[in-house]
Parts: sequence; C-alpha cells; structure tokens
Amino acid sequence: MIVVTGATGQLGSQIVERLLARVPAHRVGVSVRDPQKAKALADQGVRVRQGGFTDTAGLAHAFEGASQVLIVSVDKMGDEAVRQHRAAIDAAVAAGARRILYTSHMGAGVSSRFQPCRDHAATEEALRASGVPFTSLRNGFYASSAMRFLGHALESGQVTLPADGPVSWTAHADLAEAAAVILADEGRFDGPTPPLTAAQALTFDDIARIASDVTGRIITRTIAPDDRFREHLVGDGVPPEVANQLLGVFAAGRAGEFAAVDPTLATLIGREPIALGTVLRERLSSD
Repeated sequence: MIVVTGATGQLGSQIVERLLARVPAHRVGVSVRDPQKAKALADQGVRVRQGGFTDTAGLAHAFEGASQVLIVSVDKMGDEAVRQHRAAIDAAVAAGARRILYTSHMGAGVSSRFQPCRDHAATEEALRASGVPFTSLRNGFYASSAMRFLGHALESGQVTLPADGPVSWTAHADLAEAAAVILADEGRFDGPTPPLTAAQALTFDDIARIASDVTGRIITRTIAPDDRFREHLVGDGVPPEVANQLLGVFAAGRAGEFAAVDPTLATLIGREPIALGTVLRERLSSD
C-alpha cells in the first residue's frame, strides 16, 4: 500500500488524485488530521486513517501495512518542522515501509539563506540516517508563492519587493503529477531527485512584464530595501521572526539558490511544465 500524508492539503490532495489514475484505490491510503475532509477519497475506496505528525499512535495506525510512505512536508519552520518530519520518518520505519518519499525543495541545503531549505536539508539527513531507501522530491519553488508576493499589484499596478534573483516557479499540478509518477514507478529515483522545475527561472522584473502582458495594463516593479520591507511586514502584523524568514526568500534568490532549471520534471510528466503566465491567467479567471 502507498500511504500519502497531508492528503487534504493543496499538494497532497492533487498527488492522491493523480495517483488514483495509476494505482487501484485499494492500494492507496492517506494519513490526515481530519478524516471527514477526506470522505470523498474514502468513497472511492481509498483507506483513510487519522494521523498527525504529533500523534505517534495515530501515525502508527495510519502507516500500517505501507510499502511506500510519502511524507508531505509541514507548513512549519525551524526545529518544529524537522521534529515533525522525523516523527513521520520514524513511524514509516516502524511500519516496515520499504521506501520513504518526502516533498523537499530544490534549494535544500544546510547553508541556505532560507530557513525552510535548511529544514529540508535536516530532514533529508534524517532520511539518510533511517536506514530505509528514500526518495527526496526536490520540488521547484511553488508558483502560488509568486502569486502571493505579487499581492495586490494586479489592482494597484505596482509590486514593491526586495531585490531578488531568478526563481524556477513551478506549478503544484506539475509537482503532484511527478510525485504520482514516481510513486507508481517505485525506486525510479534513489535519494534526492534532480531539481523538479519549470522551464524558466524568472525574476520579479520578469513577472511584472508577464503580468502586464496577461492583464493588458502596466505593472511596475520597484525595489524596497530589506529593512524597509521588513518594517512594512511587521507594521501589517507579521511576527518579526516570520518577517525575517520571508526576507530569506529574497536573500536566497539573490544568491542563486532557486535559479536552476532542469528537464527532469518535463520528462516525468511527458510535457512542458505549466508556465507562470498560465498560472497567473488561471488565478485571474478564478477571481
């Protein structure tokens, strides 16, 4: 059985949807905090069990009989994120899984300027130490994050952010498809995958131009000094620690940590990855 965690989240739900196109439902299980939210999966024949990364007994029950476990990384940062990931790894080992998969990041590294990438590196080290074969999905930076950074620029005509560098913004749908392909073809990758990225790395200057083309109005990109941007975030109620972590995205981008472009994702999904302009058009059509 293939067990997927976080199966009601944005990425996990899409992974399960695409996995069910390749694997019979009775071979798929999900570990979720609220089974009611996964009722549609249960109705399709997927095994739904309650299990959160802070619930050891729940994880043991959710992972029972798993041949593969896909750990979808949590939306935490720092020690808490790594602690929860390690708990999930330990549970997968205890359940006898023959392979553990993990949604990592293309920028994973112990010296990254972005905290989540350091967390991913620590989790990958825990996977290596587990003694179980693993696959670390080195996902490109989520394109939805670019949309959040773009904020109200589509209405105001101006996006003001710190100096940045090129980033391989990648659609959730493509990463979900790739994860499903890899789960269905067990052992296709051992250890970290190559970067799973879109076909281009873009700066926010590029994104402003794309937004201008898509909307038909001029979107201007201006640079805010890091300290001023941080003050603006804190003034809007963002906790100082979180503001510092968000600034890490731009520091890492300037250092080229997210600039890699690799054909592996296109090979896995059998087509060119979704471009950021398409993601933007979809956002506009859904507003």
